[in-house]
Amino acid sequence: MKHLLFFILFLGVQTGFSQSKLPVIKATSKNVDINDGGYLDKNAWVLSPKIRPDVFTVERTRKTKWVTFYTDIDSIRVKVKPGTQFNFVIVLNGKDSCYTQIASAIPPENNSENNMARHDSISFTLVGNDVICVKTIVNNTDTLNLHFDTGSWNFRLTKDAIFKKTKLLSNQPDALAGKTAPNYNKLNKVFKLQMGNLTWTNPEVAPTDITAHDMDGRFGWNLFESKTVEVNYDLHFLIIHSKPIKIPKGYVRSKLQIVHSFVIAKANFEIEKKKYFGDFLFDTGSNTAIILDSAWISKQNFPRNLKLIKSLVLHNPKGVAFETKVVLAPLLTINSFELNNIPTLILGSKNPAGFEINNFGNEFLKRFNMILDFKNDYLYLKPNKLANIKYRENS
Repeated sequence: MKHLLFFILFLGVQTGFSQSKLPVIKATSKNVDINDGGYLDKNAWVLSPKIRPDVFTVERTRKTKWVTFYTDIDSIRVKVKPGTQFNFVIVLNGKDSCYTQIASAIPPENNSENNMARHDSISFTLVGNDVICVKTIVNNTDTLNLHFDTGSWNFRLTKDAIFKKTKLLSNQPDALAGKTAPNYNKLNKVFKLQMGNLTWTNPEVAPTDITAHDMDGRFGWNLFESKTVEVNYDLHFLIIHSKPIKIPKGYVRSKLQIVHSFVIAKANFEIEKKKYFGDFLFDTGSNTAIILDSAWISKQNFPRNLKLIKSLVLHNPKGVAFETKVVLAPLLTINSFELNNIPTLILGSKNPAGFEINNFGNEFLKRFNMILDFKNDYLYLKPNKLANIKYRENS
Protein backbone atom coordinates (compact mmCIF):
# COMPACT_ATOMS: atom_id res chain seq x y z
CA MET A 1 0.00 0.00 0.00
CA LYS A 2 1.35 3.38 -0.94
CA HIS A 3 1.30 5.79 2.02
CA LEU A 4 1.27 9.56 1.44
CA LEU A 5 2.28 11.75 4.36
CA PHE A 6 1.32 15.41 4.40
CA PHE A 7 2.32 17.88 7.09
CA ILE A 8 -0.36 20.57 7.08
CA LEU A 9 0.02 23.47 9.50
CA PHE A 10 -1.44 26.48 7.74
CA LEU A 11 -3.34 29.18 9.66
CA GLY A 12 -6.33 29.63 7.41
CA VAL A 13 -7.98 28.19 4.35
CA GLN A 14 -4.94 28.16 2.13
CA THR A 15 -5.62 25.17 -0.07
CA GLY A 16 -8.57 25.19 -2.51
CA PHE A 17 -9.84 23.08 -5.34
CA SER A 18 -8.81 25.82 -7.75
CA GLN A 19 -5.15 24.98 -7.18
CA SER A 20 -3.33 23.36 -10.11
CA LYS A 21 -2.30 20.14 -8.39
CA LEU A 22 -3.95 18.22 -5.58
CA PRO A 23 -2.68 15.13 -3.76
CA VAL A 24 -4.22 12.01 -5.29
CA ILE A 25 -4.82 8.56 -3.83
CA LYS A 26 -6.54 5.57 -5.40
CA ALA A 27 -9.44 3.27 -4.49
CA THR A 28 -11.37 0.36 -5.98
CA SER A 29 -14.03 0.36 -3.25
CA LYS A 30 -16.34 3.21 -2.22
CA ASN A 31 -15.88 2.41 1.47
CA VAL A 32 -13.15 4.29 3.35
CA ASP A 33 -11.83 3.84 6.91
CA ILE A 34 -10.88 6.96 8.86
CA ASN A 35 -8.54 7.34 11.81
CA ASP A 36 -9.47 10.62 13.48
CA GLY A 37 -6.91 11.54 16.11
CA GLY A 38 -6.29 7.95 17.12
CA TYR A 39 -9.88 6.69 16.83
CA LEU A 40 -10.29 4.28 13.90
CA ASP A 41 -13.78 4.15 12.39
CA LYS A 42 -14.27 1.29 9.93
CA ASN A 43 -16.30 2.12 6.80
CA ALA A 44 -16.76 5.65 8.10
CA TRP A 45 -16.90 7.24 4.64
CA VAL A 46 -18.54 6.40 1.32
CA LEU A 47 -17.03 7.96 -1.78
CA SER A 48 -19.35 10.13 -3.87
CA PRO A 49 -17.93 11.55 -7.13
CA LYS A 50 -20.96 13.83 -7.57
CA ILE A 51 -20.26 15.91 -4.44
CA ARG A 52 -17.52 18.51 -4.97
CA PRO A 53 -16.12 18.76 -2.42
CA ASP A 54 -17.31 16.00 -0.12
CA VAL A 55 -16.36 17.40 3.28
CA PHE A 56 -15.30 15.28 6.24
CA THR A 57 -15.40 17.38 9.41
CA VAL A 58 -13.03 16.00 12.03
CA GLU A 59 -13.96 15.54 15.67
CA ARG A 60 -13.81 18.92 17.36
CA THR A 61 -10.63 19.73 19.29
CA ARG A 62 -8.43 22.75 19.86
CA LYS A 63 -5.33 20.59 19.57
CA THR A 64 -3.45 19.66 16.42
CA LYS A 65 -3.96 16.01 15.43
CA TRP A 66 -3.44 13.46 12.66
CA VAL A 67 -6.30 12.28 10.44
CA THR A 68 -5.81 9.35 8.05
CA PHE A 69 -8.06 8.17 5.20
CA TYR A 70 -7.62 4.48 4.28
CA THR A 71 -9.04 3.23 0.99
CA ASP A 72 -8.82 -0.47 0.12
CA ILE A 73 -5.48 0.10 -1.67
CA ASP A 74 -4.11 3.47 -0.57
CA SER A 75 -4.03 6.05 2.22
CA ILE A 76 -3.33 9.68 3.02
CA ARG A 77 -2.32 11.15 6.38
CA VAL A 78 -2.93 14.81 7.21
CA LYS A 79 -1.95 16.88 10.24
CA VAL A 80 -4.97 19.06 11.00
CA LYS A 81 -4.83 22.26 13.01
CA PRO A 82 -7.96 24.08 14.31
CA GLY A 83 -9.38 26.39 11.67
CA THR A 84 -7.79 24.61 8.69
CA GLN A 85 -8.96 22.65 5.66
CA PHE A 86 -7.13 20.26 3.36
CA ASN A 87 -8.22 19.19 -0.12
CA PHE A 88 -7.29 16.08 -2.09
CA VAL A 89 -8.69 13.68 -4.69
CA ILE A 90 -9.55 10.00 -4.43
CA VAL A 91 -9.65 8.34 -7.86
CA LEU A 92 -12.20 5.51 -7.80
CA ASN A 93 -11.63 2.59 -10.17
CA GLY A 94 -9.21 4.66 -12.23
CA LYS A 95 -11.90 6.95 -13.64
CA ASP A 96 -14.10 8.75 -11.07
CA SER A 97 -12.49 11.68 -9.26
CA CYS A 98 -13.86 12.12 -5.74
CA TYR A 99 -12.96 15.62 -4.56
CA THR A 100 -12.58 15.38 -0.80
CA GLN A 101 -11.93 17.89 1.95
CA ILE A 102 -10.80 17.30 5.53
CA ALA A 103 -12.01 20.24 7.62
CA SER A 104 -11.52 21.26 11.22
CA ALA A 105 -14.78 21.52 13.19
CA ILE A 106 -13.55 24.91 14.36
CA PRO A 107 -13.96 27.53 11.61
CA PRO A 108 -11.00 29.66 10.51
CA GLU A 109 -10.54 33.07 12.09
CA ASN A 110 -12.17 35.80 10.03
CA ASN A 111 -9.96 38.83 10.58
CA SER A 112 -12.04 40.92 8.19
CA GLU A 113 -15.16 40.42 10.31
CA ASN A 114 -16.59 43.46 12.05
CA ASN A 115 -15.00 43.67 15.48
CA MET A 116 -18.20 44.93 17.10
CA ALA A 117 -19.70 42.31 19.40
CA ARG A 118 -23.22 41.03 18.66
CA HIS A 119 -25.69 39.76 21.23
CA ASP A 120 -28.65 37.93 19.68
CA SER A 121 -31.49 36.85 21.95
CA ILE A 122 -33.73 33.89 21.13
CA SER A 123 -36.77 33.43 23.33
CA PHE A 124 -37.70 29.92 24.37
CA THR A 125 -40.36 28.10 26.33
CA LEU A 126 -39.62 25.33 28.79
CA VAL A 127 -42.29 22.84 27.80
CA GLY A 128 -43.27 19.22 28.39
CA ASN A 129 -40.49 17.26 30.00
CA ASP A 130 -38.08 20.19 30.41
CA VAL A 131 -37.62 20.83 26.70
CA ILE A 132 -36.07 24.14 25.55
CA CYS A 133 -38.52 24.90 22.74
CA VAL A 134 -37.73 27.56 20.11
CA LYS A 135 -40.06 28.76 17.35
CA THR A 136 -38.24 28.32 14.05
CA ILE A 137 -39.17 29.50 10.54
CA VAL A 138 -38.03 27.40 7.57
CA ASN A 139 -37.73 29.00 4.10
CA ASN A 140 -39.75 32.03 5.25
CA THR A 141 -43.02 30.04 5.36
CA ASP A 142 -43.02 26.97 7.63
CA THR A 143 -43.07 27.34 11.43
CA LEU A 144 -41.69 24.50 13.52
CA ASN A 145 -40.93 23.87 17.18
CA LEU A 146 -37.29 22.85 17.59
CA HIS A 147 -35.55 22.17 20.86
CA PHE A 148 -32.02 23.18 21.80
CA ASP A 149 -30.08 19.98 22.41
CA THR A 150 -26.51 20.23 23.74
CA GLY A 151 -26.22 16.49 23.07
CA SER A 152 -26.79 16.96 19.33
CA TRP A 153 -25.37 18.74 16.27
CA ASN A 154 -26.64 20.85 13.37
CA PHE A 155 -30.36 20.85 12.51
CA ARG A 156 -32.55 17.73 12.58
CA LEU A 157 -36.21 17.71 11.51
CA THR A 158 -38.53 14.81 12.22
CA LYS A 159 -39.92 13.01 9.20
CA ASP A 160 -43.42 13.55 10.55
CA ALA A 161 -42.91 17.32 10.77
CA ILE A 162 -41.33 17.42 7.29
CA PHE A 163 -44.35 15.62 5.85
CA LYS A 164 -47.10 17.48 7.74
CA LYS A 165 -45.70 20.94 8.44
CA THR A 166 -43.30 21.89 5.64
CA LYS A 167 -43.11 22.20 1.87
CA LEU A 168 -39.87 20.25 1.72
CA LEU A 169 -41.66 17.35 0.00
CA SER A 170 -43.50 19.44 -2.58
CA ASN A 171 -41.18 17.93 -5.21
CA GLN A 172 -42.77 14.52 -4.45
CA PRO A 173 -46.50 14.91 -5.19
CA ASP A 174 -47.14 11.16 -5.23
CA ALA A 175 -45.72 10.87 -1.72
CA LEU A 176 -47.89 13.72 -0.48
CA ALA A 177 -50.89 12.01 -2.04
CA GLY A 178 -50.05 8.77 -0.25
CA LYS A 179 -49.29 6.86 -3.46
CA THR A 180 -45.60 6.29 -2.68
CA ALA A 181 -43.35 6.49 0.36
CA PRO A 182 -41.55 9.83 0.82
CA ASN A 183 -37.85 9.91 -0.03
CA TYR A 184 -36.38 11.99 2.78
CA ASN A 185 -32.99 11.99 1.09
CA LYS A 186 -34.40 14.09 -1.77
CA LEU A 187 -36.01 17.00 0.04
CA ASN A 188 -36.36 20.49 -1.35
CA LYS A 189 -33.46 22.67 -0.27
CA VAL A 190 -33.59 24.49 3.05
CA PHE A 191 -32.17 27.85 1.94
CA LYS A 192 -33.05 29.77 5.09
CA LEU A 193 -33.74 28.95 8.71
CA GLN A 194 -34.57 31.66 11.25
CA MET A 195 -34.75 31.81 15.05
CA GLY A 196 -35.46 35.26 16.42
CA ASN A 197 -32.99 37.60 14.71
CA LEU A 198 -30.55 34.80 13.92
CA THR A 199 -30.61 33.44 10.37
CA TRP A 200 -28.80 30.49 8.82
CA THR A 201 -28.38 30.47 5.04
CA ASN A 202 -28.23 27.07 3.33
CA PRO A 203 -27.85 25.22 6.65
CA GLU A 204 -27.14 21.52 6.94
CA VAL A 205 -30.51 19.91 7.71
CA ALA A 206 -31.15 16.18 8.03
CA PRO A 207 -34.27 14.08 8.72
CA THR A 208 -34.58 12.13 11.96
CA ASP A 209 -36.93 9.71 13.67
CA ILE A 210 -35.89 10.71 17.17
CA THR A 211 -36.40 13.96 19.03
CA ALA A 212 -37.89 15.24 22.28
CA HIS A 213 -41.58 14.55 22.87
CA ASP A 214 -43.92 16.79 20.83
CA MET A 215 -41.01 18.56 19.10
CA ASP A 216 -40.59 18.94 15.34
CA GLY A 217 -36.82 18.58 15.54
CA ARG A 218 -33.75 19.85 17.30
CA PHE A 219 -30.65 22.01 16.88
CA GLY A 220 -27.21 21.37 18.37
CA TRP A 221 -24.52 23.30 20.16
CA ASN A 222 -22.04 23.23 17.26
CA LEU A 223 -24.11 25.86 15.43
CA PHE A 224 -22.57 28.30 17.93
CA GLU A 225 -18.97 27.16 17.64
CA SER A 226 -16.47 29.82 18.88
CA LYS A 227 -19.35 31.87 20.32
CA THR A 228 -20.71 32.20 23.85
CA VAL A 229 -24.17 30.77 24.56
CA GLU A 230 -26.10 31.98 27.58
CA VAL A 231 -29.00 29.77 28.66
CA ASN A 232 -31.15 31.81 31.03
CA TYR A 233 -34.05 29.81 32.48
CA ASP A 234 -35.19 32.76 34.60
CA LEU A 235 -35.77 35.00 31.57
CA HIS A 236 -36.44 32.18 29.07
CA PHE A 237 -33.79 33.40 26.66
CA LEU A 238 -30.92 31.90 24.74
CA ILE A 239 -28.45 34.74 24.21
CA ILE A 240 -25.80 34.18 21.56
CA HIS A 241 -22.73 36.39 22.01
CA SER A 242 -20.33 36.69 19.09
CA LYS A 243 -17.42 37.23 21.49
CA PRO A 244 -16.62 36.19 25.07
CA ILE A 245 -18.42 38.36 27.61
CA LYS A 246 -17.79 39.75 31.07
CA ILE A 247 -19.31 37.14 33.35
CA PRO A 248 -21.95 38.48 35.78
CA LYS A 249 -21.58 37.98 39.51
CA GLY A 250 -22.68 34.70 41.02
CA TYR A 251 -21.42 32.45 38.22
CA VAL A 252 -18.70 29.88 38.97
CA ARG A 253 -16.33 28.73 36.23
CA SER A 254 -14.98 25.31 35.32
CA LYS A 255 -13.24 23.89 32.27
CA LEU A 256 -15.46 22.61 29.48
CA GLN A 257 -14.41 19.56 27.48
CA ILE A 258 -15.46 18.50 24.00
CA VAL A 259 -15.08 14.72 23.63
CA HIS A 260 -16.30 12.99 20.45
CA SER A 261 -18.05 16.33 19.76
CA PHE A 262 -20.05 16.06 23.00
CA VAL A 263 -20.12 18.86 25.62
CA ILE A 264 -18.72 17.47 28.88
CA ALA A 265 -18.00 18.81 32.37
CA LYS A 266 -16.68 17.33 35.60
CA ALA A 267 -18.63 16.70 38.80
CA ASN A 268 -18.48 14.42 41.82
CA PHE A 269 -20.78 12.51 44.12
CA GLU A 270 -20.17 12.30 47.86
CA ILE A 271 -21.58 9.25 49.62
CA GLU A 272 -20.69 8.35 53.20
CA LYS A 273 -17.75 10.78 53.12
CA LYS A 274 -16.26 9.23 49.99
CA LYS A 275 -16.08 11.13 46.69
CA TYR A 276 -16.66 9.68 43.23
CA PHE A 277 -15.38 11.86 40.38
CA GLY A 278 -16.66 11.60 36.83
CA ASP A 279 -17.22 13.24 33.45
CA PHE A 280 -20.79 14.18 32.57
CA LEU A 281 -22.22 14.83 29.13
CA PHE A 282 -24.49 17.89 29.03
CA ASP A 283 -27.73 16.83 27.32
CA THR A 284 -30.51 19.42 27.38
CA GLY A 285 -32.44 17.12 25.05
CA SER A 286 -32.89 14.53 27.80
CA ASN A 287 -35.69 14.75 30.37
CA THR A 288 -33.77 12.75 32.98
CA ALA A 289 -31.71 14.21 35.82
CA ILE A 290 -28.61 11.99 35.87
CA ILE A 291 -27.64 8.80 34.04
CA LEU A 292 -24.62 6.83 35.23
CA ASP A 293 -22.53 4.69 32.90
CA SER A 294 -22.38 1.02 33.89
CA ALA A 295 -18.63 0.79 33.15
CA TRP A 296 -17.92 3.93 35.23
CA ILE A 297 -19.95 2.50 38.13
CA SER A 298 -17.90 -0.68 38.04
CA LYS A 299 -14.53 1.09 37.87
CA GLN A 300 -15.44 3.53 40.63
CA ASN A 301 -16.93 0.81 42.81
CA PHE A 302 -19.93 3.11 43.10
CA PRO A 303 -22.30 2.10 45.95
CA ARG A 304 -25.00 -0.39 44.94
CA ASN A 305 -27.07 0.08 48.10
CA LEU A 306 -28.52 3.54 47.47
CA LYS A 307 -32.23 3.97 48.05
CA LEU A 308 -34.15 2.47 45.13
CA ILE A 309 -36.88 4.70 43.68
CA LYS A 310 -37.96 2.34 40.92
CA SER A 311 -36.86 -0.13 38.27
CA LEU A 312 -37.84 0.23 34.64
CA VAL A 313 -37.24 -1.19 31.21
CA LEU A 314 -36.10 1.18 28.45
CA HIS A 315 -35.82 0.60 24.72
CA ASN A 316 -33.15 2.06 22.48
CA PRO A 317 -33.93 3.30 18.92
CA LYS A 318 -33.40 -0.24 17.59
CA GLY A 319 -36.04 -1.61 19.97
CA VAL A 320 -33.55 -3.43 22.21
CA ALA A 321 -34.79 -3.56 25.81
CA PHE A 322 -32.54 -3.05 28.80
CA GLU A 323 -33.29 -2.81 32.51
CA THR A 324 -32.33 0.23 34.52
CA LYS A 325 -32.72 1.35 38.11
CA VAL A 326 -33.41 4.82 39.49
CA VAL A 327 -31.76 5.43 42.86
CA LEU A 328 -31.45 8.45 45.14
CA ALA A 329 -27.99 10.06 45.14
CA PRO A 330 -27.56 12.02 48.40
CA LEU A 331 -25.08 14.69 47.26
CA LEU A 332 -23.49 15.90 44.02
CA THR A 333 -21.12 18.84 43.54
CA ILE A 334 -20.53 20.74 40.30
CA ASN A 335 -18.67 24.06 40.03
CA SER A 336 -18.66 24.12 43.87
CA PHE A 337 -22.48 24.03 43.98
CA GLU A 338 -24.04 21.20 46.00
CA LEU A 339 -27.31 19.47 45.11
CA ASN A 340 -29.05 16.92 47.32
CA ASN A 341 -31.23 13.85 46.82
CA ILE A 342 -31.05 13.58 43.05
CA PRO A 343 -32.88 10.75 41.25
CA THR A 344 -30.11 8.95 39.36
CA LEU A 345 -30.64 6.38 36.63
CA ILE A 346 -28.11 3.55 36.56
CA LEU A 347 -27.68 1.97 33.14
CA GLY A 348 -27.99 -1.78 33.03
CA SER A 349 -26.17 -2.12 29.71
CA LYS A 350 -23.51 -0.57 27.50
CA ASN A 351 -23.75 3.20 27.12
CA PRO A 352 -25.60 4.21 23.90
CA ALA A 353 -23.06 7.04 23.45
CA GLY A 354 -20.48 4.42 22.47
CA PHE A 355 -17.91 5.37 25.11
CA GLU A 356 -17.74 5.62 28.89
CA ILE A 357 -19.56 8.78 29.97
CA ASN A 358 -22.20 9.84 32.47
CA ASN A 359 -25.05 12.15 31.58
CA PHE A 360 -26.74 15.28 32.92
CA GLY A 361 -30.26 15.71 31.50
CA ASN A 362 -32.33 18.86 31.58
CA GLU A 363 -34.24 17.78 34.70
CA PHE A 364 -30.90 18.55 36.37
CA LEU A 365 -29.43 21.25 34.11
CA LYS A 366 -32.52 23.49 34.19
CA ARG A 367 -31.64 24.35 37.80
CA PHE A 368 -28.71 26.48 36.61
CA ASN A 369 -28.44 29.46 34.35
CA MET A 370 -25.52 28.47 32.12
CA ILE A 371 -22.91 30.30 30.09
CA LEU A 372 -21.11 28.08 27.58
CA ASP A 373 -17.98 29.73 26.19
CA PHE A 374 -17.18 27.76 23.04
CA LYS A 375 -14.30 30.10 22.20
CA ASN A 376 -12.21 29.35 25.28
CA ASP A 377 -14.07 26.18 26.37
CA TYR A 378 -15.32 27.29 29.76
CA LEU A 379 -18.55 26.52 31.60
CA TYR A 380 -20.16 29.01 33.97
CA LEU A 381 -23.02 28.02 36.27
CA LYS A 382 -25.30 29.92 38.63
CA PRO A 383 -28.31 28.44 40.47
CA ASN A 384 -31.62 29.90 39.29
CA LYS A 385 -35.21 30.00 40.54
CA LEU A 386 -35.68 26.33 39.59
CA ALA A 387 -32.76 25.18 41.75
CA ASN A 388 -34.82 23.95 44.67
CA ILE A 389 -37.96 22.60 43.02
CA LYS A 390 -38.69 18.91 43.48
CA TYR A 391 -37.47 16.38 40.95
CA ARG A 392 -40.28 14.58 39.17
CA GLU A 393 -39.14 11.21 40.52
CA ASN A 394 -39.16 12.62 44.06
CA SER A 395 -42.57 14.27 43.87
